[in-house]
Amino acid sequence: MPGAGQSTKSTKFDSKTFHFTDTQSASPVAPNDPYTYYSGFGNHFESEAIPGTLPRGQNSPQNVKYGLYAEQITGTAFIAPRAQNQKAWLYRMRPAVAHQGFKDMTDAPETESCFLPLNPKVHVSPTQLAWTPFDMPSDDEKVDFVHGLRTLAGSGEPTLREGLATHIFTCNTSMSPAKTSFVNSDGDMLIVAQEGALDIQTEFGCLYVQPGEICVIQRGIRFSVNVEGPTRGYILEIWGSHYELPELGPLGANGLANPRDFLVPKARYEVNPGEWKIVYKVAGKWFHSTQGHSPYDVVAWHGNYVPYKYDLTKFVNVGSISVDHIDPSIFTVLTAKSRDPAAPLTDFLIFSPRWDVASNTYRPPYYHRNTASELMGLIYGSYGGRSDEFAPGGASFETGCTPHGVAYEEFKGATEAPLGAMKISEGTIAFMFETSRALVITDWGMKSEKKHEHDPRMWDDLVSNFEKVMKEEGLEEKGAAE
Repeated sequence: MPGAGQSTKSTKFDSKTFHFTDTQSASPVAPNDPYTYYSGFGNHFESEAIPGTLPRGQNSPQNVKYGLYAEQITGTAFIAPRAQNQKAWLYRMRPAVAHQGFKDMTDAPETESCFLPLNPKVHVSPTQLAWTPFDMPSDDEKVDFVHGLRTLAGSGEPTLREGLATHIFTCNTSMSPAKTSFVNSDGDMLIVAQEGALDIQTEFGCLYVQPGEICVIQRGIRFSVNVEGPTRGYILEIWGSHYELPELGPLGANGLANPRDFLVPKARYEVNPGEWKIVYKVAGKWFHSTQGHSPYDVVAWHGNYVPYKYDLTKFVNVGSISVDHIDPSIFTVLTAKSRDPAAPLTDFLIFSPRWDVASNTYRPPYYHRNTASELMGLIYGSYGGRSDEFAPGGASFETGCTPHGVAYEEFKGATEAPLGAMKISEGTIAFMFETSRALVITDWGMKSEKKHEHDPRMWDDLVSNFEKVMKEEGLEEKGAAE
């Protein structure tokens, strides 16, 4: 089995796959995934790279087996209710406290964490914006995951412990061979692989994340992203909350993203001495420390605060089987709560291959003005209803209450098309970062040469059909009273 950063180049499977079940695989992962995993969302797991390492009946014995150190990571307040309490115990060769102190780093000018309107480096936009695919690093550049981060939009500020940031990353260089690790001390990161595989080494073990898959690395957990070549993806970072599965309500016990389809790494330690650089992001500022041992020296662990990944082709779509549309909340994979019980901080939604069977129903998304702000991306395939330049690796943005919908040609076609059952979004996975918060755009996003506004002329042909009918049938004479 290859180690982190050493997996061979290969393709997961054909993007034309309608659903994971089409592969008829007995394994929960693609054939080229080099790792094995535990299954389940939010469970309490325990893992041992060497059997018999974990202490029994207690967490912090006087002497841990093999001379290891016990170290706890908490993801919630100590007194959080049991159902929400998140923590993990790690048993490692040397604790994280063994380092040579922290030093300031030059803040990355193309990342941002303060999205308050008083910050002159963020911008409010009432219009619809879009970006063509973001460029990969050139062949003569060596860019790793940390140095390839670019912030596109966000809301709030991490020290307030509620808000979010959306990032693009492009890279072509692995971190582990350079003995570099990253810690986000601000919040959890949901990472969407779009092009190129991510071989992610964490303190808990390794995750192999390919286009069509996502992973979540929680606040405070060290990880290194290793790649096989030019790689690109998206990140939804949240502050003061954690991702969870949405409630199913009347759907019952099953559907959408099922808990058993989330995969958690198994303990996997390394002995890799020499100087390691640990990069920290704290309140949007950048620091680093050095240490003389690998941060991935964890021999065993147990807990429920652990990274995980999910294959989006396993999503169980639901919808109307009679008439009309169900609200887009049915496409939610993960959600994160806010302090407002009636509005989440964010939802992560996907639009993937599915059947459309509703009768007597206008099939495209109806014209709408939603309260949520939306930032949308495309992993692969094509997606209607957006700019013609909306392509994999690009993005699209609409602030809350901005009207949107399809051009007249698509509207007219949908009103005249036969309404048989059809497969839609074949060969496509699009996603949306949706939030109840007002998003603002960063300098990098607003000044990017990739940015363009949706051309409002695409809706010029949305003429008033009613006026023509009104004249033909003499409706203008009846007046408003009737």
